[in-house]
Amino acid sequence: MHTDNRKFMQCPSFKNIMFESDQTKGIDPPPFSNPIKGEVTILPSFEGILTTPDYMQLLDTRRSLREYSGKAMTQAQLAFMLWSAQGVQSYRGNVATFRTVPSGGARHPFETYIAVQNVEGLEPDLYRYLPLENVGEKTAKIERLGPIEDYANKITNMLAGQAWAAKAPIILFYTCVAYRAEWRYSSAAHRVVLIDLGHLGQNVMLSAVALGLGSCCMAAYDQQACDEVLGVDGLNEYTVYAVSVG
Repeated sequence: MHTDNRKFMQCPSFKNIMFESDQTKGIDPPPFSNPIKGEVTILPSFEGILTTPDYMQLLDTRRSLREYSGKAMTQAQLAFMLWSAQGVQSYRGNVATFRTVPSGGARHPFETYIAVQNVEGLEPDLYRYLPLENVGEKTAKIERLGPIEDYANKITNMLAGQAWAAKAPIILFYTCVAYRAEWRYSSAAHRVVLIDLGHLGQNVMLSAVALGLGSCCMAAYDQQACDEVLGVDGLNEYTVYAVSVG
């Protein structure tokens, strides 16, 4: 019986936790996003590209799909997928960003990495979404981080042997920059982040259906392998989710 893990899901006294947070101590919040280091690509506008706009149909047809046709995604489809899960609509000073998904305290502690294999006009490489570069706009920017050598084997290893995922046009990897949430919620932050991931994953899957695409959310992955390929340290930033799309 994994009773300790059950306790982790329960809600502690937020009154005491909030009193201990860095926010209540007057410490400045961390940045909303990691700094840009690579070559930046502006993706096209995605307005008018939805193929399944009926909300009831979206809910009724959403399924986890693990087979992909080999057809390339468009850059506009990629832009919509990125925006729909983490797009920034507005700011509240340096404390909060309002996005397309809810997040505890509007802290949004995630970074979005994209393993691109088959997107029209994009080199097969590892990229990162830059949500702060297009606030309030219906488009997206990404930075190119570099190649993923021996792609199929590397992706299969990262995703705990799920070889089918390597055939998808893209795989979205989400990392958590923990202090963004800890700054506000202290030791309760990690429970809140898990709830946030559910919001994010559902947006991704419904957005895929709206584009006539398939997707599959994956919680099975090799932590060390993912962190190494994404270039994160595994402590201050670490992999928490993966979604294949195509």
